[in-house]
Order: sequence, then structure tokens, then C-alpha cells
Amino acid sequence: MPPPRVLPVDELVARARALGEAGPRRLLGIAGAPGAGKSTLAEQIVAEVGPTARLVPMDGFHLAQSQLLRLGRAERKGAADTFDANGYVSLLRRLRRLEPTSVYAPEFRRDVEEPVAGAIEVPPSVRLVVTEGNYLLLPDDPWQEVRQLVHEIWFLDLDAEVRQRRLTARHEAFGRSPEEARAWASGSDEANAALVSGTAERADLVVRLPEPPPA
Repeated sequence: MPPPRVLPVDELVARARALGEAGPRRLLGIAGAPGAGKSTLAEQIVAEVGPTARLVPMDGFHLAQSQLLRLGRAERKGAADTFDANGYVSLLRRLRRLEPTSVYAPEFRRDVEEPVAGAIEVPPSVRLVVTEGNYLLLPDDPWQEVRQLVHEIWFLDLDAEVRQRRLTARHEAFGRSPEEARAWASGSDEANAALVSGTAERADLVVRLPEPPPA
């Protein structure tokens, strides 16, 4: 992986804002391994840019649990083949071409562990769409089209030990036992992280946020 640049959030917000102002609509992607902090950074950027920005996460394209069970992939939920990648690519095409009416995107709800259709409105007034997810830089079809559709993609890097602690805590928060949480974080999540880390070289920017000051 290319060495990451350490940049504070305010510099990343400024870069995102400038991207949004560069055309009628621009798409910014934030990629990275599970637990790297993609969602938090994306939410901060959208909040700072304001109403002309909207967050459309890749996670809305999780396959429903019923489909994962049918396909025998429920134990690998979160892997690349447990998403509707073609649906995600199709949505990015619509968002990029700036349609005259609102586009509605799905949202993944962790409280029910299911995607919910039409939960995110992207009106024509939105000039910056921020999308985040693990697999934005995968070179495999159809994921490879994401790289072509998104104007700029950043790869967010984080120390592996910190990532695993975050993931374990997240799994526990959503109902897994400590043992199950650790097993998931070091098993399925880490396999996905290994795949994703190999895609960082395709990013426009590999970034790491500064370490917080000691308490």
C-alpha cells in the first residue's frame, strides 16, 4: 500500500468542498477496510459542507438476509459477493448524470441488519455526493465501474489493532457476545480487510487521520 498522508479532517473537508464546487455534481468516494472510520469521516464531511452534500453509503446495497441464506453466504455477510454491486453501480450512474428529479437510495439499518429501499433522497440541488464502503476500488467486474464513475476516491488507512478493537465493540453493540464479536472481527472482517488493503494503490489519496491527543 502507498504510504498514507496524515491530514486533519478540516483539510479533507476543504478538499471535498472544492471538489463539489468544480462542476454541476461531483461524486467523492471513501474506501477502506472494515472499521477504518469511513462512515464517521463521510458523515463529518457532509455535515460540514451542508445541504448541498449528501451521504449515500454502499452498505445500502447489502443483499437481504433471506437472499444470503438462500445463497449460503449469511456467514460471510459483508464480503464483496454479499452486495448487489450492479445495483450500486447503476445508482452511481444516475447520481453522476444529475437527473432533474430526486433520486432515492437505499440505506442499511444496523438495528435490523437489513437494507431499506428509498430511505435517502438526493435532490437535484445536491452538488456533492459522498459514498463510502469497503469495495469502491476493487478491480473486479462490476465493481471496477465504480472507479470510473466516482470523480475522486480516497482510501482511509488505520492501524489494524485499532480497527479490530473498533469492530469487536461494534459487533457487541449490535448484540453479539464478546466471543462471537471477536471471532467475527478476526475472521470474516479481517479476510475482507486483506482484500481491500490491496486496492489502496488505485485511490487518488491514501490518508490517515491524525492520532487524537492523549487524555
